Amino acid sequence: MNKFLSAFALTLLLINGSAFAAGGWDDSSSSRNADFTAAEAKIKAGDYPAAIISLKKVTKSEPKNADAYNYLGYSHRKLGRFDEALEYYQKALSIEPDHLGANEYLGELYLQTSQLEKAEKQLEILDGLCFFGCDEYRELKGKIAEYKSAGG
Repeated sequence: MNKFLSAFALTLLLINGSAFAAGGWDDSSSSRNADFTAAEAKIKAGDYPAAIISLKKVTKSEPKNADAYNYLGYSHRKLGRFDEALEYYQKALSIEPDHLGANEYLGELYLQTSQLEKAEKQLEILDGLCFFGCDEYRELKGKIAEYKSAGG
């Protein structure tokens, strides 16, 4: 019976961990409002300027929405606006220091701005947050390996 309960508890932990690994988004109504949903669609379509407009509406009505700030950082980074991206990632992490997406994307920003040591620090943070590993950790680890192999 103890083995069964232990296996069940481990399964629940893995399921919950994989939900966070899939993006770490809070599925509450606050982070899933219409503007947030529209921004996600615009990001998937590569329309970062339009996503930024929607996300700024979200942060205006929900100033503590770390997911929105993370996506603002992502959108700005994709547009090559690295200073703005950094500010938004830092804002997301000031609200939610354990935000997996913001930690990963900040590491990617550091790679894009030739700051390998800082990217590796973000990887260490993710390693501590991802008890059984997570997609964000694996993704950043792979990007760091690519960066090093390219002579970065």
